[in-house]
Amino acid sequence: MTKFLLSLHVLAAIVAIGPVTVAASMFPPAARRAAPAGGDDPDPSAVGTAALLHRICRVYAAVGLSVPLLGFATGAAMGVLGSGWLVTSIALTAAAAGVLVAFVLPRQEELLGQLKGEQAVDHRDTVRLAMFTGVFNLLWATVTVLMIVRPGSTTGA
Repeated sequence: MTKFLLSLHVLAAIVAIGPVTVAASMFPPAARRAAPAGGDDPDPSAVGTAALLHRICRVYAAVGLSVPLLGFATGAAMGVLGSGWLVTSIALTAAAAGVLVAFVLPRQEELLGQLKGEQAVDHRDTVRLAMFTGVFNLLWATVTVLMIVRPGSTTGA
């Protein structure tokens, strides 16, 4: 059962978290490309691309809820819920979710609203969004490393 749960957990992480990290990283440059320059109208196809990237982030963020749920089930089956590396991973996962929900998705929505309203987009807003996205991605990369290295692991790997 442990191997099955671990397999589901890893697959869910790849399928759910991977698209969010990529789409969120692609959004700020897409918003900059779509932004009207010098009073011009926004490029409709570029606005559509930004909207699609935001939709990917929202949908896969919801699907991503399965990753920690399967992680808890796997940790319980393995008897490692009290391990330091897992507690740290849980805290970092919660932080990543918080950054996504509190900073990345709302700022994407704001920028999309500006683009769809044919308003100018401040370059600083896209830079700030890129920074929050980078923090989100860095948190997930750290969790991934902890899941692979597992300090104190007795697997011998």
